[in-house]
Amino acid sequence: MTEYPDYISQKRVPAPTPESIVEDGKVHYGTFDSPFKNLNLLDAEKPCGKTPDFMKSGRLVEWEAFEVKMDEGSLISAIYNTNGMGFSIFVWYDNAEDKIYSWRNIVPKSKAKVASQLVDDHCYCKTKHSEYRINNNFLNGKASAKGFSKGKCGTFSIDIKFERVSPLANGVMPLAQNKDGSFRNPLYSEKDLFKAVGNITVNDKAYRTNERSVGIIDDHKGYYPYKAHYDWLTTMGKIDVDGEQKYFGFNLTRNQSVDQFNYNENFIWCGDKLFPLPPVVFRHKDNKKKANEWRVTDEKGEGIVDVTFKINQVFYMPIHLLVAECYYALPFGTISGYVTDTDGRKYVVDGMVGIGEDKTTRM
Repeated sequence: MTEYPDYISQKRVPAPTPESIVEDGKVHYGTFDSPFKNLNLLDAEKPCGKTPDFMKSGRLVEWEAFEVKMDEGSLISAIYNTNGMGFSIFVWYDNAEDKIYSWRNIVPKSKAKVASQLVDDHCYCKTKHSEYRINNNFLNGKASAKGFSKGKCGTFSIDIKFERVSPLANGVMPLAQNKDGSFRNPLYSEKDLFKAVGNITVNDKAYRTNERSVGIIDDHKGYYPYKAHYDWLTTMGKIDVDGEQKYFGFNLTRNQSVDQFNYNENFIWCGDKLFPLPPVVFRHKDNKKKANEWRVTDEKGEGIVDVTFKINQVFYMPIHLLVAECYYALPFGTISGYVTDTDGRKYVVDGMVGIGEDKTTRM
């Protein structure tokens, strides 16, 4: 069995993945070594505590994000199914222009298909001015995205294929706890690092991938509490490790997991290895909407993680509905500092791209 340093829980060692995420009404919490073939969270018994079962489908939030980093810029795209509505979104940050271009296409919840699982299902969303499909073939380490959109920012299209280059990160976390100590409000998240091949076109300007182009898929399904918040920061690219260029990335998240030590989604990808990281905390310099710098450190201040994120531009997407309200900020910028793997190797990330999220919801 893998032995981690004391600051990493042994529950972070990836376990064999059960066939289904829910069996006999009970959710499997933990870290797992392959994709779930059946992400049947609707079969969970009382996943939101006292919330009636007929409301389960309305409480389940789902999305699959397809993220690409190229020399010229970075893309966050996704198909969502949440809070009674669905939509596709494309947010492109152009490095040279220091400018964000964005497209959002809203549909009724029933019209936004989010993949039921990553083994062989797909996401799809179509409107009068857009169409987007994300294909998943994760048992073979492959995925692809193809689509277009038109709007106030002009035109956008994508045709990108992914091939996995590092081990996957698959975890299920509890966002709340019952009085008897049992967990509820499960959150599933799988994240994979890929090399990217293809092109993105923004207003007739084509951007083509090269050997440095990488991508991440972030698959996400969960029952959030009525009041929820998380901060997130990621990077991806290639770095020099002992004279060899290796695919590299990290994921840093602070969500409402009630047991951050045993259940979190913090890790490093480096080549053919995946390293867990301890719980982290986010500090936003100045107030939320004017913050131009974040600092992310390991929770206990042991020098495992110390990353500064200097923000260049932010995409905001506030949502105000009768039953829900959401503050959502998606900043792009540059990171500096370091992260340390469980073998004690420190990776300096000065100058790498940073992409973050600051999200608060109330239902």
